[in-house]
Amino acid sequence: MRIIRLDETTKKNILEGLLKRDPNQYSQYADTVSQIVEQVKEKGDEALFAYTRQFDHAQIDESTIRVTEEEIEKAKQQVDPALLRVMERSMENIREYHQRQIRQSWFSSKPDGTILGQKITPLESVGVYVPGGKAAYPSTVLMNMIPAKVAGVERIVMVTPPGADGNVNPVTLTAACLAGATEVYKIGGAQAVAALAFGTCSVPRVNKIVGPGNIFVALAKKAVYGHVSIDSIAGPSEILVLADETANPRYVAADLLSQAEHDELASAILVTTSMDLAKEVSLQVDQFVQTLSRKEILECSLENYGYILVVDCLEEAIQTANEIASEHLEIVTRQPFEVMTKIRNAGAIFIGEYSSEPLGDYFAGPNHVLPTNGTAKFFSPLGVDDFIKKSSIIYYSREALEQAHKDIEAFANAESLTAHANSIHVRFEEKKAEEK
Repeated sequence: MRIIRLDETTKKNILEGLLKRDPNQYSQYADTVSQIVEQVKEKGDEALFAYTRQFDHAQIDESTIRVTEEEIEKAKQQVDPALLRVMERSMENIREYHQRQIRQSWFSSKPDGTILGQKITPLESVGVYVPGGKAAYPSTVLMNMIPAKVAGVERIVMVTPPGADGNVNPVTLTAACLAGATEVYKIGGAQAVAALAFGTCSVPRVNKIVGPGNIFVALAKKAVYGHVSIDSIAGPSEILVLADETANPRYVAADLLSQAEHDELASAILVTTSMDLAKEVSLQVDQFVQTLSRKEILECSLENYGYILVVDCLEEAIQTANEIASEHLEIVTRQPFEVMTKIRNAGAIFIGEYSSEPLGDYFAGPNHVLPTNGTAKFFSPLGVDDFIKKSSIIYYSREALEQAHKDIEAFANAESLTAHANSIHVRFEEKKAEEK
């Protein structure tokens, strides 16, 4: 990995380079995605089935698009029992963590007859996009569905691309069953997002779409936002390790590579106060790359977005981490909890040398759907709040409104909204007439 002594110029260049990975930068795909979305919106199943034949090479129709109970049972029989037990343990951790996020409706009353509050209501339906084909991502299924289930969503729909044989990966399908999916459809890509957003004869629409996907899925979610809600427009994965001379270079190198292997656009950055650590980590990375299965992807992502940044002091390292606002941030320093208190921008924070990033991907419980491309400065991990909506509750008695009506009328008249003022005024016009 390249080692850079950080200064303002190199920091600016690195930040600009990282932002180029944003899905919004890939405008060359926007027209294609827009056409797919519009075709599904207008032609429904006809377009949906045609695009599935074109992109997934699978023949589906209205009788086969939805996964049956028999297919689910068959899939469960194909899953290694040991893996099944691992998924169940992971589910328990994820569920327990997200149950702590549950909000309650609340109401507050005053002696004058005022009642104010907030009513929490789960979304009625959510669509979960899960990448598919030959690959299986059961962790993605669990991380997206369990918070929705905990929030109380009644209808949880999964869409995932089928293989050429028209079947869904059995591990993915089993995870969906365990997590509480109510429906599973054999569709993927931008066409699946459009079907969830607008509905077809075979796929009823949903209120919100969550889950990761390729650039076509990301841009499709952007295109349908407003017709439905979405979680985010996710970019490539990223990790930043903030370390001092006390860190184990072999551990740090392994953790950097755990994210670099995702794809060629993944980012892996070490920010350290120690040049000795920087050099040793670079050597360890080179050695690991030669032995890992995704060597070509690792080499490409490290060449494009892999950096070891050496800074003069820990405060500068913390400032750099906050500016990059990484999806995953590991803190491996002499006093990691103290450093954690100074971190403002990160999707998930891993503290200490035994809190490796894959712990969060699979097992610990916090969600692994995290803000990317610097959006951790204003976005949060996926959670129960993403699957609820809040309604304000307002009740005023006549006595309470009478005390406030002149203030309200004055405010409305100041904005020249006389109908607003009149709406309050008419409730007391008889009393005003009596006073005259």
